[in-house]
Amino acid sequence: MSTHIEAKKGEIAENVLLPGDPMRAKWIAENFLENPKLYNDVRGMLGYTGTYKGTPISVQGTGMGIPSTLIYCHELINNYGVKNLIRVGSAGSYQKDIKLRDVVIAMAASSTSGVNNARFVNADYSPTANFDLFMKAATYAQKNNIPIKAGNVLSSDEFYADDFDTYKLWADYGVLCVEMEAAGLYTIAAKHQVKALAILTISDSLVTKEATSAEDRETSFSTMIEIALNTLLI
Repeated sequence: MSTHIEAKKGEIAENVLLPGDPMRAKWIAENFLENPKLYNDVRGMLGYTGTYKGTPISVQGTGMGIPSTLIYCHELINNYGVKNLIRVGSAGSYQKDIKLRDVVIAMAASSTSGVNNARFVNADYSPTANFDLFMKAATYAQKNNIPIKAGNVLSSDEFYADDFDTYKLWADYGVLCVEMEAAGLYTIAAKHQVKALAILTISDSLVTKEATSAEDRETSFSTMIEIALNTLLI
């Protein structure tokens, strides 16, 4: 057991999907994994382990934001020996050609968070995806005719910004979309020399103001799950 995860040693696989929403973790486990077993419900942050095409895979909710995500990632890596972590989450589009339900793979993650500023004083650290996982995900998508976008994303500490139009500066510099966890995930994975990737589905657009429903965000977005699971098999 760890502080926030009640699983016993061996109950969590080396490969873990990380949705922010614990109910999405439940949906993934019940719809994609064979024989899923609940190993965690501390604080309602559900975690399951099952198999996918014979490969053991776990799925663990992380909550929203970098601080919450870092807690679960730290314990998964250091207490349970997890080696491959793939975030599967929602994001808001910053670009007019990135539409609702498009899949974005984060090559790098800019951030408004102060977490890395505290580590790298007076310097900028650039958290990036693991190249091996990134190439496997991109290759799977290409072979299966799944359109993807790939590039820089923004991990923001704020969901409700005071100035809505601040997104335009990031968009002008080519940032594809905004979410809240990838930069933290990439940083902790680099620190502990494990592999990490963020695969995102566009749930809303800051450009067009379109948005999906809460139910869509919780129980759909299956294409990114397909890519993530098969990335862990290759």
